[in-house]
Amino acid sequence: MKKRAAALCGAAVVVAGMVTGAPADASADTASAPRTTLNAPTAKPAWKKCGTKDYPRLQCASLKVPLDHANPRGRQITLALSRVPHTAKKYQGPLLVNPGGPGGSGIALAGFVASSLPRTVAAQYDVIGFDPRGVGASRPALNCRPGYFSPVRPDSLPVTPAVEKANLDRAAAFAKACATKHADLLPYIGTVSAVRDMDAIRQALGATKINYFGYSYGTYLGAVYAKLYPDRVRRAVLDSVVDPTGVWYADNIRQDHAFNDRHLAFTAWVAKHDATYKLGTDPAKVEAKWYAMRRALAKKPADGKVGASELEDTFVPGGYYNGYWPYLAEAFAAYANRRDDDPLVEAYENFGAVDAAGDNGYSVYSAVQCADVAWPRDWGQWRRDNWDTYAKAPFMTWSNAWYNAPCAFWPTSAQQPVDVSNDAAPPMLLFQATNDAATPYEGGVAVHRLLRGSSLVVEQGGGNHGITLSGNACLDKHLAAYLTDGTMPRGAGGEADAVCKRLPDPKPLTVKSARSSTRGAALHGLLGFRG
Repeated sequence: MKKRAAALCGAAVVVAGMVTGAPADASADTASAPRTTLNAPTAKPAWKKCGTKDYPRLQCASLKVPLDHANPRGRQITLALSRVPHTAKKYQGPLLVNPGGPGGSGIALAGFVASSLPRTVAAQYDVIGFDPRGVGASRPALNCRPGYFSPVRPDSLPVTPAVEKANLDRAAAFAKACATKHADLLPYIGTVSAVRDMDAIRQALGATKINYFGYSYGTYLGAVYAKLYPDRVRRAVLDSVVDPTGVWYADNIRQDHAFNDRHLAFTAWVAKHDATYKLGTDPAKVEAKWYAMRRALAKKPADGKVGASELEDTFVPGGYYNGYWPYLAEAFAAYANRRDDDPLVEAYENFGAVDAAGDNGYSVYSAVQCADVAWPRDWGQWRRDNWDTYAKAPFMTWSNAWYNAPCAFWPTSAQQPVDVSNDAAPPMLLFQATNDAATPYEGGVAVHRLLRGSSLVVEQGGGNHGITLSGNACLDKHLAAYLTDGTMPRGAGGEADAVCKRLPDPKPLTVKSARSSTRGAALHGLLGFRG
């Protein structure tokens, strides 16, 4: 999920001659028996200081890996790595971390995890971040069509054939740009190739096994790694779990419903704080005012920047993290009450606008999701499915559809989804909020059933995405115990092995709260939003 917020969905149409098959040697992205690259020596990373004010102990390095793992002595690409080294005598090995996406950069996440875990726990691990192939500082980096999300885009709601065509033309042009610019890379950008890169990192670190900590799409990445290399996993933490049974089309439809529920939670929160926002005490009427704002911006974008589609970009992050609600509510109230659009434009620039890194993240997001599995190629199916979903969940359905629409035109052949069921890997620890929108609760339950010996820790009533290391001491207690000595909760009854209370909702902004920063906000600035 890209950095402005998150989703997983799709739309499809086939343009004659545009869809081509992957080359015959593109088998590296299929999930057959694990291939190793032991016959191709892996150089150890040369770590250099690259600390920042927030993470002064951070070190960086690079690693060469095969573009095609089936041809280990062929063309090489470069992965960017980061590390916070262990300091304790008790060393428990490397802990690879991933923020999700696909397309999220993991370089800074190593610093965040190392500084957010209890000091005695973090000291026992080399915390390893990495930019997956095609991402961020890894080379080559994908960037199919810079400026793809520049405002003002067509309205996401295809109320006329002309609007629908404009959105489809944009999606087709993006897929064509990827095919033209990165034809040599696209067949090798996918989850399984990224997993094989992770094993190359393990080899380069000289470790027989890795520990792993992944958020969002990173949970799927970790589950696939454990499936292909179960004997190379020591411990694994999966936070905000992707449902592997629905990758990726069905997962996106489910996500539309969940994000609509989170938007309703936001408008109910605004109504609760009517004394601050003056939008009324009835959540339904507050919601109606939000959609009235959307209609007005579709006709006249704010400051030539924020139309209906950009408004959705701005508010979708609130579905990931309720710490953004006070800022979004202030912008909403200013526009709805006074037609003051300055706060709305500022909110768009802070939460919705896509920068150069976002273009890269979206390119990788599309390349991975569109090639991981087959998407429907019949636009009629997409139209029916999305209008049916919109009738019950209007908030993000069509925005999400167009976000994934390049998969309708994708130029490489799709792979088969990986069956992540696993009775060979060691016990893994799963975390899931019951009202998570980006990765709905059912995904955590499904993976818990698929991974033998796993434990599921549930944040009851929680709606944020990425819930550990965000201030919930109950969740973090289970995380620290597992990373310390493998201790896991067992059998709270029902689907969960342990249940934690959610954190309270935020309060409206004050001068003090506006200036303060929280671990939750820090984490959500690092997570790749759309998955």
